[in-house]
Amino acid sequence: MKLVAALFKLRLTLLVLVSALMGYLMGSDVVETEALVWLMLGGLLLTGGSNGMNQVLEREYDGLMNRTKNRPIPSGRMSVVMASVISLAAGVSGVFILWYFISTTCGILGLFSFLSYVFVYTPLKRVSSLAVFVGAFPGAIPPMIGYVAATDDFGLAPGLLFAAQFMWQFPHFWAIAWVSHEDYIRGGYRLLPFSDGPSKRNAFQIFLYSLFLIPVSLLPWALPLNAPMTGTAAAIVATLAGLVMAYFAYQLYARGDLKFARAVMFTSFFYLPVVQLAYVLDRA
Repeated sequence: MKLVAALFKLRLTLLVLVSALMGYLMGSDVVETEALVWLMLGGLLLTGGSNGMNQVLEREYDGLMNRTKNRPIPSGRMSVVMASVISLAAGVSGVFILWYFISTTCGILGLFSFLSYVFVYTPLKRVSSLAVFVGAFPGAIPPMIGYVAATDDFGLAPGLLFAAQFMWQFPHFWAIAWVSHEDYIRGGYRLLPFSDGPSKRNAFQIFLYSLFLIPVSLLPWALPLNAPMTGTAAAIVATLAGLVMAYFAYQLYARGDLKFARAVMFTSFFYLPVVQLAYVLDRA
């Protein structure tokens, strides 16, 4: 089980599940236990399968990097065939559960997420920094799936939750790419916006997108105009959380110190569940 947990990147998967749960709670007036169980199970299998296939495709490069060389495949603890079978079975099962037990829309969103993450984002990481932009699409789908699972409404509301998580991913992943730059170079990955590594202009991009995140995170408070999704308390929490991340991002731009890249990275881990929980607790 420990090997499967490592293959599925269980901690990352749990963060994704929290995001889907928050989306569900945003759309649900009454929690339906059965639907929520299927959402969590489908999301677990889909996300875990996607992460597993990511490791299957990147196994050669994972072995070159300190942060990934002990993963199940490069460490020799799991065969490529076994990892492929487990990951594909999980991914397909996750899509099926979302499609059959919740709704066709959720199934389609899950299928798009799996295919785009595994077969577009993963190979693109070694080709272009546009991979972060491409990967932000499947990365922002979980709260949308959660909301659609609760309401069967594929409209503005889940789109706003998608937009906030989409924008969050840029400072989040670029901060990780800054902190792990040397390792990523060994693996041949290109994830910072510009090719000159931990530079002033890359730091400025992290700062700029941290600022962009603030107004985007306020969209559920501002829209729809006649009945916003969240109240003022949630807007205050989102603004303050965004300002904290932007402050560290500015310090990174001003000083270029690795500790501020780490500060942005760790702040981003807390930012998403905190802001999404504020959305849920202050639903309008």
